[in-house]
Amino acid sequence: MGKTLTYKILEQHLKSGNMVPGEEISIGIDYTLTQDSTGTMAYLQFEAMGVDRVKTKKSVAYIDHNTLQSGSENADDHKYIGTVAKKHGIYFSRPGNGICHQVNLERFGVPGATLLGSDSHTPTGGGIGMIAIGAGGLDVAVAMGGGAYYLNMPKVVNVELTGQLRPGVAAKDIILEVLRRMTVKGGVGKVIEYSGEALKTLTVPDRATITNMGAELGATTSIFPSDEITRAFLKAQDREEDYTELKADADAVYDEKITIDLSALEPLAACPHMPDNVKTLDEIGPIKVDQVCIGSCTNSSYTDMMKAAAILKGKQVAENVSLVIAPGSKQVFNMLAENGALSDMIAAGARILECACGPCIGMGQSPATNAVSLRTNNRNFFGRSGTKSADIYLVSPEVAAVSAITGVLTSPLTLPAEKLEELKIEMPSHFMINDNMVVPPAENSADVEVVRGPNIQPFPINVELPEEVKGEALLKMEDNITTDHIMPSTAKLLPYRSNIPYLSDYCLSPVDETFPARAKAAGGGFLVAGQNYGQGSSREHAALVPLYLGIKGVIAKSFARIHMANLINSGILPLVFVNEADYDAVAQGDQLAIRDAREKVMGDGEFVVENVTRGTSFPVRLEVSGRLKDILLAGGLLNYTKKQNA
Repeated sequence: MGKTLTYKILEQHLKSGNMVPGEEISIGIDYTLTQDSTGTMAYLQFEAMGVDRVKTKKSVAYIDHNTLQSGSENADDHKYIGTVAKKHGIYFSRPGNGICHQVNLERFGVPGATLLGSDSHTPTGGGIGMIAIGAGGLDVAVAMGGGAYYLNMPKVVNVELTGQLRPGVAAKDIILEVLRRMTVKGGVGKVIEYSGEALKTLTVPDRATITNMGAELGATTSIFPSDEITRAFLKAQDREEDYTELKADADAVYDEKITIDLSALEPLAACPHMPDNVKTLDEIGPIKVDQVCIGSCTNSSYTDMMKAAAILKGKQVAENVSLVIAPGSKQVFNMLAENGALSDMIAAGARILECACGPCIGMGQSPATNAVSLRTNNRNFFGRSGTKSADIYLVSPEVAAVSAITGVLTSPLTLPAEKLEELKIEMPSHFMINDNMVVPPAENSADVEVVRGPNIQPFPINVELPEEVKGEALLKMEDNITTDHIMPSTAKLLPYRSNIPYLSDYCLSPVDETFPARAKAAGGGFLVAGQNYGQGSSREHAALVPLYLGIKGVIAKSFARIHMANLINSGILPLVFVNEADYDAVAQGDQLAIRDAREKVMGDGEFVVENVTRGTSFPVRLEVSGRLKDILLAGGLLNYTKKQNA
């Protein structure tokens, strides 16, 4: 029986376990990345582990999220990350060098390698044939220290791509179609592996767009083969020596299969407020547009920017539209400036932002009240833009650029034939190479002093699981509660990602503004939720802040992968209703209790939670391995790791 590409790479990196879907395995990690929003906490945790220098082939710290410096907080965090990186053997990508996933694809990604990143869109690296996985900062810290990364062996879904995209239809439309079919929870416990005759028509940036937004499926990661198109990309980056041909066996067996005919696709958009709420532009209609944002780690490559520039050239942005464009890296920005495309954008009326995440994470450019904003981002969760009343639509750069000119949602297929031909952008045979904003680590760690600003506060560390876990059901929530709900990531709050006590006043405030105060008054308790709790980003703040507030367990119908791992890493029990109907029998304010908790956690995975208020009980499952049970008993991964090292 032939092997999938996913299986081959995981097999080469396997440290423990059996490669049977659903069983826990551990893999060695070749490379890591962090970004500043999650990186400060990851490096504080790395320091707490007591490891002198990273043990990976290469680890890179990026500054791309908290780049607005309206106070000292962000700059202090950047100084801390820069110095801790220099001391511990980590490369430091300075502010302005670009978005971590775009830069990593250009300058550091290696086919066949494993990459662990403290950002949920790390699977972007699958565009060049990596097993690239997003994780919480503590998991990344452990990997930097030489530890294995543990995960459940995923199923592998084959998405076969046939045909060829028409000009004006984009790679973004491919992943939107996958989302339309699979939904935001359809990829949980799975790797999405792409194949088919159409691959020869998709560039590495096209592929990276698809693997990047595969995170919205809840998938462990997504991956493309490494082929001659990959070789050409790496050669153009002066990195042909990193190329390895990689593909699945011809007779590989997959757990599921989807076939998409690219020639039948048309421009699509994800409507508010979920990435799988996908419709054709005809279904949505020519709605009035107030703002257009082109960029983000999904669509900020050189080819994306050139397509937008080709549409804007000689045109004018509609007077009712604010158009902002953020190139994904200094390399892209430099090349646009050199070839004149940047001038075409500016002449059309675009506002050019720095090479950073910006609007995608709500870091500036929040839309007006009740505005419609078209964005090339990967997420349109409620309130993520910074304006709760705004409607955010996710579209391709082509749709975004055309609509910026017309002032209404418009299909690129309405462009004249000669303009559509201009959208066939050729990949450069050589990119501009200038890594002068990547700072190498010091040869001697002792020569570097780590600088800590006053905003960097200690992170909470749990205690060993007690014999009895009890508390109030402090908040009852619906399906698809995101990490943006749990720990908002606005421009106001991002500067405080190193300050858990400050952030605690905003935890779950988009769901219930009274929650933080009630949690503190009650001394903690439980959270109750529906399906897919914790979908979205890898931010472990969505677990660390509840831990600070005394949350002992979350009882949900199901969990998103990364958030469940972060809860376990913090020593918070992630419990699943055995019978979903029991969700209806728990009310906010009920007192819940788990007697003999340590014994039950170490049991067969199913036990009873008492509802003391109602005099009833209901069964829950703890769907974790023996190792994860030990971590929960220890009060989290850091305690467990210290215990193991001792």
